[in-house]
Amino acid sequence: TVGRKLSSRGKMTSPSPTHSDSSGSSKHDSNQDSWEIVEGLRGAPASMQEPDRQQGFLLKRRKWPMKGWHKRFFVLEKGILRYAKRDSDLKKGKIHGCIDVGLSVMSIKKKAMCIDLDTEDNIYHLKVKSPELFEEWVSKLRHHRVFRQNEIAMYPHERHLFHPHASSSPSLNDSLRKVSCPSALKCICYLEECESHLLELNLLLKSMEVLHRTYSAPAIIMSNCISSNSPRLHASNPNLSTTESTTQEVCPESPDSPTDASRLQEDFCQLANKIHVTLKSAFSSLAAEKDRLRHAIDLQPPQPAQVMGLKTAYASECAGSPHSLVHQTSNESKASIPESISEFFDAQEYLLSSSSSENEVSDDDSYISDVSDSVSMDTYSGGGSERHNSGTDYMSSVITLTRRRSTLPSPSPTSSVSLWNILRNNIGKDLSKVAMPVQLNEPLNALQRLCEELEYSDLLDMANQTQDPYQRMVYVATFAISAYMSTYHRAGCKPFNPVLGETYECDRPDKGFRFIAEQVSHHPPVSACHADSRNFTFWQDVRWKNKFWGKSMEIVPMGTTHVTLPGFGDHYEWNKVTSCIHNILSGQRWIEHYGEMAIKNTNDDACQCKITFVKAKSWSSGVNEIEGVVTDSEGKVVHTMFGKWHESVFQGVPPSATCIWRANPMPADQEQYYGFTQFAVELNELDSTLRPLLPPTDTRFRPDQRLLEEGNTEGAEEQKQRIEQLQRERRKVLEDNNMTHQPRFFKKSKDDTWVSNNTYWETRRDPGFSKVDFPLLW
Repeated sequence: TVGRKLSSRGKMTSPSPTHSDSSGSSKHDSNQDSWEIVEGLRGAPASMQEPDRQQGFLLKRRKWPMKGWHKRFFVLEKGILRYAKRDSDLKKGKIHGCIDVGLSVMSIKKKAMCIDLDTEDNIYHLKVKSPELFEEWVSKLRHHRVFRQNEIAMYPHERHLFHPHASSSPSLNDSLRKVSCPSALKCICYLEECESHLLELNLLLKSMEVLHRTYSAPAIIMSNCISSNSPRLHASNPNLSTTESTTQEVCPESPDSPTDASRLQEDFCQLANKIHVTLKSAFSSLAAEKDRLRHAIDLQPPQPAQVMGLKTAYASECAGSPHSLVHQTSNESKASIPESISEFFDAQEYLLSSSSSENEVSDDDSYISDVSDSVSMDTYSGGGSERHNSGTDYMSSVITLTRRRSTLPSPSPTSSVSLWNILRNNIGKDLSKVAMPVQLNEPLNALQRLCEELEYSDLLDMANQTQDPYQRMVYVATFAISAYMSTYHRAGCKPFNPVLGETYECDRPDKGFRFIAEQVSHHPPVSACHADSRNFTFWQDVRWKNKFWGKSMEIVPMGTTHVTLPGFGDHYEWNKVTSCIHNILSGQRWIEHYGEMAIKNTNDDACQCKITFVKAKSWSSGVNEIEGVVTDSEGKVVHTMFGKWHESVFQGVPPSATCIWRANPMPADQEQYYGFTQFAVELNELDSTLRPLLPPTDTRFRPDQRLLEEGNTEGAEEQKQRIEQLQRERRKVLEDNNMTHQPRFFKKSKDDTWVSNNTYWETRRDPGFSKVDFPLLW
């Protein structure tokens, strides 16, 4: 794995060592304010002199959800960058994060004096205050990066990732020295950090003993500090049980007053919690490595009887495991899961913040079996059809498919495209203008992706039939969360970019809505959509900014989603949250969403809702979690919500919480068909009765997307390039004639957003799109 990561950076493209050029950079352009990607080791590995140690304060962008920058003390030694609040914390082993610069993609921005390190698990944004110090740090990072890459290339099985502290136990490092797999290497860091906490904990215990003897202080009950699911920490690892510092013995001074008891107890609790979460992270990393090994065995050709016996034993062990891990999911949602989603957060700051464990969802998922489920299968099947049959006239002309397809015509092809060659010159840039090969696409369009957000529109139907405004808000918020469910299995591919003027319609009498979308702008790319139903109206215009950071791609949506409920005159608005696709270049890609979604009713300020998409943490066994509150006009919490955006949402407090929404089961062979849900499989279906009713600009007629769906990647790529060239030619004609494109079915509103002009369905009925002139898009 290490070799693959290094080779992807082009370190062995030269037949001879060229360490003198290895610190060069690949510039994006001549502009000094653009990002440069720092190249790594070139040529064959050779003996190198260890670079000098570098240390000092740098500014580090605060991790989500906090904003701004804070000062941290960094130490760079042997290719490993550690940081803490101050130098004394590092000496005590209070490490906030460790970065292997040899395995990171490094990019710099000279004018802004910024340094970015993408470690696959996290993106570290650093800033230096002076140009001289910036050049010094960049030079040192380059040398240490090449040294570290050379070290890994020469000794891949005998070099451990993080070098030990002076006070680290030799037995611990020796026992783990020969481990080289990524997850186990992270485990080493967690265990070393845990060991330093145990040493400090030992000193605290001595101080507390002195306090107890002096003032007869009451005994401290351990269970008050350490969670009940992690008893006997020392017993979990003999190497960590009673380790004491061998360098020097610190004799604590007697406390001056009994008030020190509370301070010592608080410190003790914080350290114990740190040990607890660090051990959980180590356990999760090892579990991830276990999963990786199982996956590697599964990919091998038929094995001898001994290996098959090991696989059988492993399967039986996993079946009986009671643990809930970061990388495990329910049987309903087996997904593409990362090798490791551990991120180096500032654990100390988190534990001291007001939003720490008291707001954290329980790590034990067993409560799900104890809560009631208010969602019946009738909600998803018969309910929508009955509403439509008794609906208004505007739905009566819809052609209903008697039977929808259950699978795509062809499974997803294997891609051999080198993403690194495409993306290396686009670090920190918006990727919406970068042409991508068709092998990276899925056979759906961004307009159809917008329609996917309506898969669980029955939640809006329920909202429009609910008298209580606070409960209506719960249903609307759950609908907003459910829009992200389909992305869980879709990190491997991207949708097609619509061309200017492209449209898409989706009539679903079984769900009681009809949907239209149009690409209304090309630069910047903006997609607008509108859906009608007897129970709701839904519309939005969205623009996405995609930025590549070396190993991860951030997707930042801009725009507002609107829903109105005619039964009560409500008009809800909310924003979308940030998405991030990890492991873009190597490993198994996975997606996470994080940020705060604020939902408000613009026609009534009686209640508001805030949903937090929780960013994955290295010490948490939860991933994809959401937390939400519905509050009244005075800010008082009326309802609480929790769950996972890809599985289910609950209202209330466990074990008496009620399930508001649960995701539909995935198709059995979804891994072979782009990870599509059943709803997604149906979106590009072109029925013979529907064909004559659609405008020629409808996405279903797009040949490159249709060819990819049928498994013809070469034909799809050829058509994609032809369609893009046609778009460039149409744009040139408009520019030459001082003309601008006018969307056909959407218009600009007073607040500069795109809304439907309410002509699509009328034109479809009379005179019909076959009698209307459209531009030739393909």
